[in-house]
Amino acid sequence: MTDRIREFLRTRQPASPCLVVDLDVVRDNYNAFRAFLPDSDVFYAVKANPAPEVLGLLAALGSNFDCASVREIEMALDTGASAHRISFGNTIKKEADVARAHALGVSLFAVDCVEEVEKVARAAPGARVFCRILTDGKGAEWPLSRKFGCVPDMAIKVLKAAHGQGLRASGVSFHVGSQMTDADAWDSAIGEARRIFDAMADIGVQLTLLNLGGGFPTRYLRDVPATEVFGSRIRAALTRHFGNMIPRTIIEPGRGMVGNSGVIRSEVVLVSKKSDDDAFRWVFLDIGKFGGLAETMDEAIRYPIRTARDGDAKEKCVLAGPTCDSADVLYEREMYPLPLSLTVGDEVLIEGTGAYTTTYSAVAFNGFEPLRTYVI
Repeated sequence: MTDRIREFLRTRQPASPCLVVDLDVVRDNYNAFRAFLPDSDVFYAVKANPAPEVLGLLAALGSNFDCASVREIEMALDTGASAHRISFGNTIKKEADVARAHALGVSLFAVDCVEEVEKVARAAPGARVFCRILTDGKGAEWPLSRKFGCVPDMAIKVLKAAHGQGLRASGVSFHVGSQMTDADAWDSAIGEARRIFDAMADIGVQLTLLNLGGGFPTRYLRDVPATEVFGSRIRAALTRHFGNMIPRTIIEPGRGMVGNSGVIRSEVVLVSKKSDDDAFRWVFLDIGKFGGLAETMDEAIRYPIRTARDGDAKEKCVLAGPTCDSADVLYEREMYPLPLSLTVGDEVLIEGTGAYTTTYSAVAFNGFEPLRTYVI
């Protein structure tokens, strides 16, 4: 919670639920990435928060953009950024979308299988491609599944196919898992990438790009390593595996860029029990999984929650959203301590919500409008 957000909420008193984002925090985060990973180009993961004000600020600061769809590419271009500052980083793309991105000037595409290479070769001839490899995600609070990437041995096959079909086999990418808390998590993946670089060099193809992905965390309830720590460990791993032949590197921060820039203002809709002798309360908010808090799925992300009654006695409760869907429960397996005095109409502030909230907000699910955003 920044002073600017606190003052905005006090003076404007916007209707809840809403998200308030402080651009000064985004600027500070960008500058930290540039300071501690100075040799890596920043490709902001647009999906984390595509607010035009956020994209415009980052474009002005010199950021590039990692996009998951044609619409995100168009939003990045709307900032005035050139297409050469954009990567189509989704490994699952319609061929028509590849063609549209290529027509817009985008020339860098992610792949993770020969079939995707074939689509890119047809729709974007001569484009640059990098192959994403799998990681185990150990240490990530929001681990990624096996949906994206392939094993390193297959990556060699994929890059050979790209070269053979007239594409520019440019490099390797990976993602260590979202909200990664282990600063050493990049080491083994960088080592695997070096093995792929060497294998391709053996057949005369020189890879030039290593995409270190995202995974950089923001602070929720637990402290996480500072950007400086991640930068130091990643630079050391690059030197260890590549020596003085380090390729061009890029990073794709999303959560780490905008997560701590936002606060959601919400309101208590109901406090109740399920029986007269129930040992715990249910607290229902006017926002839930379908209103933007989807990352509470499996209780993976535990947001800091503040109320005006935090000085009162607290007890653990089930925290849930307002929709008529039984899945709309935020914290039940590990209940959340909230003031016993909390009552209907009380304001509840959910911190660390600048990333993956508005983009997860469903359109008109149960008739609830998407999460409103104020950028200051």
